[in-house]
Parts: sequence; C-alpha cells; structure tokens
Amino acid sequence: MTTYLNVARYHLVDRYQYTALPIGVTLLAFVVNLVIISLIPGDSDGNYTGGQLALYIFLLVLGSVSVSRALPFGFALGLTRRDYYLGTMMFVGALSVLYGLGIGLLQQVETATAGWGIDMHFFRIPWLLGGHWYLTWLTSFVLLVLMFTYGMWYGLVYRRWNITGTVVFVACQVILLLAALATIAWADAWSAVGRFFITLGPTSFTGILAALTILLAAGGYTTIRRITV
Repeated sequence: MTTYLNVARYHLVDRYQYTALPIGVTLLAFVVNLVIISLIPGDSDGNYTGGQLALYIFLLVLGSVSVSRALPFGFALGLTRRDYYLGTMMFVGALSVLYGLGIGLLQQVETATAGWGIDMHFFRIPWLLGGHWYLTWLTSFVLLVLMFTYGMWYGLVYRRWNITGTVVFVACQVILLLAALATIAWADAWSAVGRFFITLGPTSFTGILAALTILLAAGGYTTIRRITV
C-alpha cells in the first residue's frame, strides 16, 4: 500500500494536470454553454447541453498522457510495472470519487436554481445522470475511471507497439463496432435495442459500464506487463 501511495505522490508532482486542468476544462465548458444558452431562445423542455462531456474526454486524454510522459521516469525511479499500473488506477479511482461527488452536488445546485436561472442542464443528463445525487455520484465515478482506463490502454499500446500497433488497435475496435451495427441492422432490431436500454435503467447500465471498466483495466494490465521504455 505504501508503494501505491508513492505512485500517487509521483503523479501529484504535476498536480495541476490532475486537479486544476480537469476543473478548469469543466468550468470553461460550463461558462461557454451558459453564455450561449443565455443568448438564444429557450426550450420548453429545458436546455440539455452535453457540455459535461468535456471532463470525460479530458480524462481520456489524461490517461494516455499518464503513460507517454510519466511511465519512463517512473521506471527510472525503480517502480515495477505492476506497482505503477495498480498505483495509478487507485490514484485515479480516488480522484474520480471526488470529481463524481462534485458533479452530484453541482447537479443539486443546478436543480435548486432552476437550471442556473435559465433552465440549463449542464450537470444533469437525461436517463444517465438524472436521478438522486448519490446515483449521479456513482455513475460519474464509473464513467471517469472508465475513460481514464481506456485512454491509458491507448498509451500503453502505443508505447509497446508504436503507431502501427495503435492503428491496428483502433481498426479492430472499428471492425467490431461495424459488425455489431451491421448485425442489428440485418436483424432489424433497432427498436429492440432501444427497448432494452430503456427497460435496463441507469443503475443497471452503470453496472455494465463497471464491468467494461474492469475488462479495460485487465487489458491495460496485460499490455504493460511486457512493455519496454
């Protein structure tokens, strides 16, 4: 456990990357959406911006950067691959707990102020992040860890197999996605898929996202075991 805490301290050497920048990116997206919605005619059903996506995209990029920039020096300090990976995951998990809590609390403020006075929904996302604050907290936590883990796996693939391996990695995912879409279209099952997600509910969907996060983490751990820098 001490080693994992040292990994967290190592990442916090560049603390602004993990603290100020994610908050700053989210705040900038919030202000931009606030200004735009205040200048355009309102919607009777409320203005759902989707601007919160900026935070999750930033975590994706941050996951990749955590490998390309920090991994070589971490090895130079004597960290093992296992300790670096697990320590980084624990560190990001702790950050995601805090960020998820912040999203949940800001969602309550958004509701109490009638959408910041202009019926804007920045922290509330229909179906996914629209329930009680603790459900928003849980789902946000899972999504943040998922995005960071996914980005970290990309960084590890590039570090191990360079650009060729990264292109193959992306191509395999695109092929799988197209195959799934083609299968749904061939079976004319779009309405069935829609009903599945509607009846599934956000809580069960969060469980699926958590399972996907575990699979991504396992893939990243398998990749880092033979990585060289």
